[in-house]
Amino acid sequence: MMLLRSSFRLPLIAAAVMASFPLSSPTSTYPRIEYLRTVPSVREFTKPRGFFSKVMTWLAGPDDEKPEIVRPYATAEDSSGRLLVTDPGMHGVHIYDFERRKYEFLRGPRGRLLESPMDVTCDVNDDIYVSDSVRRQIYVFDVRGRFLRMIGGTGPETRMQRPTGMALDRATRRLYVTDTLRHQVLVFGTDGVLMGVIGKRGAGPGEFNFPTAVTLSTGRIYVVDAMNFRIQAFTPDGQFVSTFGRLGNQPGTLCRAKGIAADTDGNLYIVDALFETVQVFDPAGRLLYYFGSSGTGPGHFQLPTGIFIDHRNTIYVADSENRRIQVFRYRRAGE
Repeated sequence: MMLLRSSFRLPLIAAAVMASFPLSSPTSTYPRIEYLRTVPSVREFTKPRGFFSKVMTWLAGPDDEKPEIVRPYATAEDSSGRLLVTDPGMHGVHIYDFERRKYEFLRGPRGRLLESPMDVTCDVNDDIYVSDSVRRQIYVFDVRGRFLRMIGGTGPETRMQRPTGMALDRATRRLYVTDTLRHQVLVFGTDGVLMGVIGKRGAGPGEFNFPTAVTLSTGRIYVVDAMNFRIQAFTPDGQFVSTFGRLGNQPGTLCRAKGIAADTDGNLYIVDALFETVQVFDPAGRLLYYFGSSGTGPGHFQLPTGIFIDHRNTIYVADSENRRIQVFRYRRAGE
């Protein structure tokens, strides 16, 4: 697969191969993905900018306690534009405020480090929800990082085994959680009450084999059914709708699907850690295009995991083994 360098023309056919498309070219008649930037390291992002800050750094020495990105897994954005990055390697959540050039590190509840933070999302109040797969809980913090509550009980119905991906329906206040070892999607209210369970272990319609991620789009719930090598769609109430995908090593097939997200046109972006690409499908499961390849340069990935797309169609990909977040943008035809 060709390296995504800056901007590419993306023909909408199943076996799409990306062709170079110069930044200086006129408006394209094809949709395209543009590489924007890489989120800088914490030290680079927070390095002193003014004269007196530099003097204080010279007098006191550099701050070596700032946690660096080690193994990013998933990302999200709150209403103010802050970027949140879960990092199991650092046992916490990095929070970048690009507008104010501020950085925070969310360590965990009551001063304890998170054990294995996997996914993160925010509600209408910008409360932060973090799934911890080892502690088997969803931790909820306010916008300032103060611990509020836990989601996940101890009974046979509410006890989680390995919560991983999350999707929050802000309108209905429903939190959808993929529990990879329960082979189910659990549906909680934001108050922590279990409202329902979707699926069971198996290979049939509506059944799962190690689900890893979930997203909401166009009135549907889309679940990465990882070891069945497919994506399944459900109604918000958990009724099975459709499925697409199969095991393979060709464009349009899946091997180690991890994250999933949708753009404002309803197209589904699937991160495949083994292929080290992002494949884009329409809601019916037809491959539209793909971007990325193995490597360390711009547009390259090494074991990518999570993906998040905001309302402006800015795409954030957790490039795990490269220890970075890469940022792209989806542009419609004519933009």
